[in-house]
Amino acid sequence: MNYEAVIGLEVHVQIKTHSKVFTRVGAGYGHEPNTLTDPVVLALPGTLPVMNKAALDAIIKAGLLLGCEIAPVCKWDRKQYFYPDSPKNYQISQYDQPICIGGSVEIELPGAARNIMGEHKKIPLARIHLEEDVGKLNHHAADSLVDYNRAGTPLMEIVSDPAMHTAEEAYAYLTSIRHTMIYGGISDCDMEKGQLRCDANISIRPVGETKLGTKVELKNLNSISFVRDGIAHEIKRQLAVVAAGGKLIQETRDYDGQTGTSQSLRSKEMAHDYRYFPDPDLMPVQVDAAWKEKLRAECPELPFDKQRRFLRDYQVPYTITSVLIPERGLSDFFEASAQLAGPGRAQAVGNWIANDFLRELSAAKLPLGASKITPASLAELVGLVEAGTLLNTAAKEVFVAMFATGEAPAAVVARLGLAAVPSDAGELETWCRDSIAANPKALAEFKAGKDGAINAFKGPVMKAGKGKANPKLVDETLRRLLAGA
Repeated sequence: MNYEAVIGLEVHVQIKTHSKVFTRVGAGYGHEPNTLTDPVVLALPGTLPVMNKAALDAIIKAGLLLGCEIAPVCKWDRKQYFYPDSPKNYQISQYDQPICIGGSVEIELPGAARNIMGEHKKIPLARIHLEEDVGKLNHHAADSLVDYNRAGTPLMEIVSDPAMHTAEEAYAYLTSIRHTMIYGGISDCDMEKGQLRCDANISIRPVGETKLGTKVELKNLNSISFVRDGIAHEIKRQLAVVAAGGKLIQETRDYDGQTGTSQSLRSKEMAHDYRYFPDPDLMPVQVDAAWKEKLRAECPELPFDKQRRFLRDYQVPYTITSVLIPERGLSDFFEASAQLAGPGRAQAVGNWIANDFLRELSAAKLPLGASKITPASLAELVGLVEAGTLLNTAAKEVFVAMFATGEAPAAVVARLGLAAVPSDAGELETWCRDSIAANPKALAEFKAGKDGAINAFKGPVMKAGKGKANPKLVDETLRRLLAGA
């Protein structure tokens, strides 16, 4: 019997706010343990939660970006469970009235090759709800210590429908969510800091069956690659159990990305195990049209929409857009520079960014915002090359100097004496004639219709001109002479 996998993801995204979701105490990462706490975080007797509007703004904005219906009214519930990292022994969450309903996440699957766009599809969402994060346990050889700094941080849970069928789809889904949340300024989504976490629900069923199989939840997936690898491992494990005549049980398993193995943690809880009931200390929230429209106006262009526009309006190839789009700052840098460079020069701008600019940033271990190169200076460099004032080889040297010093391209060219030297027309023609005479094979190929054979003549001409002859004039002169040869 043939089986298919059915996958649903629960993605937890920490919302980037100055304070926590129900108190004014600061939210952050990397502080001394238990310094970002107060009586509300620690659930001391007599304390009451107060709603953080910035967290609500962020989740509504996320819902609008993902095409969700924003509920006119949402409420807060207590999810009961005992665990050392939960100071209240319950979590304030949303059960039956979440703030965002439906929606979808657009994904791109791997193409047939790196330079080919893959299939795009939309993964439907069930809901997005807001809750408070818990603390963190730090395990040591003889004990475990709890740090409540993370407790109370606003946490958004994005729940997909069980609509994915491969580990690659799950990988693309999580990547797309990360890009969207960063674009919207909702979260930095740094998995190493716990700002993006994922639980995967996996089951298998006979192909053609519509009823879901027995669900297994994978926990502790702390990188996007481990999500993909863990799901692939679990699908393989479930198929092996069924093939051996065994029976799958609903459980939660821990996946170790370092060893590629998993182990059972506990039987999976059901909703009734948490004994949800409405939180008596928090009023329901009403979201009116004016609130939604204000936030809709702040929503950025989505990554894939921007990619389609770059392909259409700037005529840059997929290989460049696939590098630019994942980082909003980089795509904005490209667009600003392409507009300054002028019509027909966007691809040249994209090539400089995708190759030289990213290489220099990586080598210097600098973020984009720390670069001394501006969109205007890159546009100027492209203009010098397009005008023939600067040769490509010299432009590479100029770019490195610009990156190091922040000088304008023209200033670097003048300082280093790298400007292309206009050749005397007669002298240039002599060099071209000599090159043609010295390459009878290339001449025969060019006459036979092989246009690329002209490149065999250009090297000797550029060598005679000591690398500073104008490439455009060289090409024009060679073609004129070859036409009459």
